[in-house]
Amino acid sequence: MMDDVATDGSSSTEKTRSSVRRTRRVRMTGAERREQLLDIGRALFADKGFEGTSVEEIAAKAGVSKPVVYEHFGGKEGLYAVVVDREMRQLLDMVTGALTAGHPRELLEQAAFALLDYIERYTDGFRILVRDSPVAQSTGTFASLISDIATQVEDILGMEFKNRGFDPKLAPLYAQALVGMVALTGQWWLDARRPKKAEVAAHLVNLAWHGLDGLEQKPRLIGHRKN
Repeated sequence: MMDDVATDGSSSTEKTRSSVRRTRRVRMTGAERREQLLDIGRALFADKGFEGTSVEEIAAKAGVSKPVVYEHFGGKEGLYAVVVDREMRQLLDMVTGALTAGHPRELLEQAAFALLDYIERYTDGFRILVRDSPVAQSTGTFASLISDIATQVEDILGMEFKNRGFDPKLAPLYAQALVGMVALTGQWWLDARRPKKAEVAAHLVNLAWHGLDGLEQKPRLIGHRKN
C-alpha cells in the first residue's frame, strides 16, 4: 500500500519518521547532552588540539546549535577545562590507587604500570594532557600533572629516605625526577607502543632502582603485575 501524500509532497511515513527523530533529540536530558558534548569535545581536542577545535564543529557533531554548547559550558574554554579536569583526576586516581605495595621497588613498578595503563586505556585523554594548554589555562598542563603525581609519592620516598639514613628533605626532588622520567617515557610510548607495556615498566624500574652503573641486562619485575 502506498503512503498517503501530504500537500507538500512528502509522505505521511516520512513525516512520522521526521517527527520521531525530533522527539528523540528532545528526549535527551540535560545531563545526557552534557556527557555527549564532553565525549565529542574530548575526541576533537585529542585529535586537533584546543586551537584546532571549534564550537561550530562540536555543535555539528552533536547535532545541536552553538548556543547549546554555550549553555552547558559557556564556550570552548569551559568544555576544555572540564575535559582536562576529568582526565587529571582519572590519572591521579589510577596512580594513587596503584601504590599499595610495601617494598619500594614494587611501588615503582606499580606507579609505572598505572601510567602506562592509563595511556593504553585512555589514549585520547593522555593526548589532551600532553598537548599545549590554552594561554589562559593556569592548571591542567602536563608539568602540573607531573607535579601533582610527584606529590603523591613524595611521602613514600621521604619515609624510605629516613629509614635508609638519607636526608628526607630531598624526597621532593627525587619524586619529581622519578615521576618525570616515567611520564616522559610514557609520552614517547604513546605513539611508539614498543616494546610491550611490561617490558617498558621493567626497564623504567631498572634505571630508577639500579642507576646506570648497576643496570640489569635483562630487567625483571618483582610484583604481581607481569603484563
